[in-house]
Amino acid sequence: MKLASLKDGRDGRLVVVSKDLKRRTPAGDTAPTLQAALDDWQDSAPRLEALYRNLCNRVITGEPFDAAECASPLPRAYQWADGSAYVNHIELVRKARGAEMPESFWSEPLMYQGGSDEFIGPCEDICVEDEAWGIDFEAEVTVITDDVPMGVKAKAAGAHIKLFMLVNDVSLRNLIPGELAKGFGFFQSKPSSAFSPVAVTRDELGGAWRDGKVHLPLHATLNDTKIGSPDAGVDMTFNFPELISHAAKSRPLGAGCIIGSGTVSNVDRSAGSCCLAEVRMLEIIADGKAKTPFMKFGDRVRIEMFDADGKSIFGAIDQKVKAYKP
Repeated sequence: MKLASLKDGRDGRLVVVSKDLKRRTPAGDTAPTLQAALDDWQDSAPRLEALYRNLCNRVITGEPFDAAECASPLPRAYQWADGSAYVNHIELVRKARGAEMPESFWSEPLMYQGGSDEFIGPCEDICVEDEAWGIDFEAEVTVITDDVPMGVKAKAAGAHIKLFMLVNDVSLRNLIPGELAKGFGFFQSKPSSAFSPVAVTRDELGGAWRDGKVHLPLHATLNDTKIGSPDAGVDMTFNFPELISHAAKSRPLGAGCIIGSGTVSNVDRSAGSCCLAEVRMLEIIADGKAKTPFMKFGDRVRIEMFDADGKSIFGAIDQKVKAYKP
């Protein structure tokens, strides 16, 4: 099934969306918000699934679905932990600046805790005060879990995945070096992220969901120019169950926890990239300097994933960069 949150208060209003992303119907008495549904998933999921079937089979007429009316499926979350599961991407970035990559990066995931108190909608502007901060998009796949016990092993962690989304994990690249130099991780360099209009259950992915990975290209365009469409399953060093297990090593994860894959990246560069930083690093390696600029005010980024029939699974993240004046 497919679920979305219409803009309404802090936590949105939950609706069920048809498979073709054309119609929606209220979740009704089942759950007012997606977080409420996740808090009681065992009871709410079958009832939401019944609504979804009726909507898709036109037993329920529903209303037109418009992604512009949506907040992120979870407008705010108790936890947003982003991994960096495509180690070849990390290796590339470090190589461009002449840094060695520790061998441990291949055996233990990198992960940071992102700001989850307020996400922006899939069609809302990316507001940044200064272009000089190095505005970049990062196209990723994410999962939402139910309650995950502390110390869960990867073999059992997959059962806790309830929903999938896409994310634009916005990065301010020129603020990152100064923050990392302090040895305490990201904060100012990671503004609010935006998630896809809908979150979907694993059955919506069909055979693309296997080995704990989503085996489909993730498409990223900037100002209608294709930046890349690397396959999200091909070079994912750590799958989602492994990322969940890593996050829950020493603490439990509450229902509604979002875990990200990190920027999708392939060793075979012919499919392009899912962020401008990678494009720039490839230019540095090839020509000694970066030619591609980071995003400017007025630029438009679009992130989307299609099924085997060419139909959009999650709807599109479609955003413009806008100057923010405090």
